[in-house]
Amino acid sequence: MSRIWAGIDCGKAHHHGIALDTDGKRRLSRRVANDEPELLRLIDDVLALADGGQVTWAIDMTGGEPALLLALLLNHGQEVLYIPGRLVNRASDGYRGEGKTDARDAYVIADQARMRRDLRPVRPGDEAAIELKLLTGRRSDLVEDRTRVVNRLRGTLLSMFPALERALDVTNTGPLRLLTGYQTPAAIRRAGTTRLTKWLANRGVRNARTLAETATEAAERQHTAIPGEKTIAKLVHTLAEEVMVLNERITEIDRLIEGRFREHELADILLSVPGIGPTLGAEFIAATGGTLDAFDSPDALAAFAGVAPAPRDSGKVSGNLHRPRAYHRKLQRVSYTSALISVRFDPNSRKFYDRKRAEGKKHVQAVLALARRRINVIWALIRDRRCYEITPPATTAA
Repeated sequence: MSRIWAGIDCGKAHHHGIALDTDGKRRLSRRVANDEPELLRLIDDVLALADGGQVTWAIDMTGGEPALLLALLLNHGQEVLYIPGRLVNRASDGYRGEGKTDARDAYVIADQARMRRDLRPVRPGDEAAIELKLLTGRRSDLVEDRTRVVNRLRGTLLSMFPALERALDVTNTGPLRLLTGYQTPAAIRRAGTTRLTKWLANRGVRNARTLAETATEAAERQHTAIPGEKTIAKLVHTLAEEVMVLNERITEIDRLIEGRFREHELADILLSVPGIGPTLGAEFIAATGGTLDAFDSPDALAAFAGVAPAPRDSGKVSGNLHRPRAYHRKLQRVSYTSALISVRFDPNSRKFYDRKRAEGKKHVQAVLALARRRINVIWALIRDRRCYEITPPATTAA
């Protein structure tokens, strides 16, 4: 019976696995295809090395390429630890040699798992948490795509019609609808305010008259045609339609996220917290796996969310606090954004924020402090399975 640590360096088509014993001696080294039969054969061979003893697996990714491997390991009841790629790269500097290979990375992963006791275990999330992680990830991709197209639309319109680019907010449906029909100053002047208003109203644009007047006023400020105007106008038309399509896709996936989120057992608790809606609540569940079992305390959750400052003291310098380097970016966004929103709607949050500002903290520092305090609140609410109340219930003495 042996104690084995197995490190996996993940790739798209192949993974490299290495197994070490308690002395750090290499017992197995193999490159395997990202295919179920070969992965099962690797798992069986590593378990055979342990001969009934404990096996700890370590991996440098938790999604994407190693999804099949993780599913197989968890189905076999194996202990799996996650070591971030950044830590693997830093630890590699302490090993002999300067080359970089998959086998070397796998060895570093296995050896770090053998020596370290602070690596986070990979736990199977519930079905709803996994679905929400996929849906929120897709939503993030769509939002990023929309941002790129909007920026390209602004730049293209600016090169042809600066006055209209300044006057319109191309993130709204009305201006986008206008740009699908009219792009150049001459076209807008020919249409006129009355005709433009009717055209927009027939397409369901709100405040059509105001938008038409704004566009007409901008057109009156420019009577010079830019070289390549026809081509630029076609590009503006195409980009405006792309933004509208992306808006529809984001709205559709928001409905899917909200429907799946409301089915989760923590939905009512999270929605009761000021500043958290279906989207932020779904991202919270996706980041934590739908449970707080992986966190021993609110402090651990706050550190994972990146809202607990990390000390950087040296010598006579003390009390030097900075943002941590290793944290969950999306969970930090949920914590910060919800805290920022809660200042407007929750008197308790506003009181805490004002107190921090009175202490001399800047706006961002005060919001981060509020986000850290709210982690304690969310932790307690989930632990006690109760919803947030502005005035907490009074406790009776025994």
